[in-house]
Amino acid sequence: MKMDFEPSLARWVTANLLSEQQAASIREWEAARSPQGKGRLPVILGLTLGGLMLATGILLFVSAHWDELSPFVRMSMLVTTVTGLHLAAAFFADRQPALATTLHAVGTVSLGGAIFLAGQIFNMEEHWPSGVLMWALGAVAGWLLLRDWPQMALAALLVPFWLIGEWFEAARPAVAAAQVTEVAVLFLAICYLTLRHPKGPSDDSVRALGWIGGLALIPAVVIVVLGRPYRYASLPTFEFEFVGWAGAFLLPLALSYWYRRTDTWMNAVAGLWVAGLSWIVPSNHSPVLYLWCALGCAGLIAWGIHELRPERINLGMAGFAITLTSFYFSNVMDRLGRSFSLIVLGVVFLAGGWYGEKLRRNLVARISLGGAQ
Repeated sequence: MKMDFEPSLARWVTANLLSEQQAASIREWEAARSPQGKGRLPVILGLTLGGLMLATGILLFVSAHWDELSPFVRMSMLVTTVTGLHLAAAFFADRQPALATTLHAVGTVSLGGAIFLAGQIFNMEEHWPSGVLMWALGAVAGWLLLRDWPQMALAALLVPFWLIGEWFEAARPAVAAAQVTEVAVLFLAICYLTLRHPKGPSDDSVRALGWIGGLALIPAVVIVVLGRPYRYASLPTFEFEFVGWAGAFLLPLALSYWYRRTDTWMNAVAGLWVAGLSWIVPSNHSPVLYLWCALGCAGLIAWGIHELRPERINLGMAGFAITLTSFYFSNVMDRLGRSFSLIVLGVVFLAGGWYGEKLRRNLVARISLGGAQ
């Protein structure tokens, strides 16, 4: 049975830190403790879909009957829903830990709806970032108490969402505030993605942050690249602009330092690349923009090789393919005939896809061998 700790186990045996008998005992203990991978997938899918459907059903039920309920019944329903979900999760904590984790996550999600609906019931002053802040504090408290990865994932989404909301409320015009926001989201995605490294923790919470960063990275780059209207907008004062840009880079760097310590200098280099991208986009230098994106993809691939992380190689190769395709459509295709341009594009896709996949597999194989040594 293939396990995540197998390369480390082989390395320890090679270094004479463990004997073969001790390694076999560890494998047997882990095999008895952990369920088989084939059996876990249906359980994970079932719990995930069940949790999503439960949360959606609660929201639909409340929205369908909301106008018919008195304020007291509305508030009682909100408190009962949030409390009931967490109490049910506590009941199943020892019996079905995976179900308990799902119910706690649904309870934290329902907390956000309860906060905003409670504000609507009592006609509280409208400042929606404050509601997001309370929701984020609930997710942070859930993670501190439970140490479950869904609570960490929710906190990792809600805390930046709150900061973005406060920034948009304070900054004017909104288009200038959006430039700082999108750059901050891009750099935060890079920092989330790169929290896992050989010297740091590798638990489920860190993996969840890595997934969030990996899923957000390419869309964030595309949004920043398409932000050409920003060259016509500026924030009201230099001091305000300085605070925004400093927060966009220093807050993600602080998170990286918490997990990576001395290896944070790599994140600082990535921050310089993000800053360069935000400067190149408004200047409308198209060839320089594509070269800068290709440089970023190459840097992400090299980063993955250095820290033995295959997902960074995969994302770097995907980003390089998107950059090459965009350059072809915007700078090359218009200069060729219609039929000839399609022929060239087909050849580029076939040859580039074959060679790119071959290169990606070789790099991932090198990482696997390096992790086993």
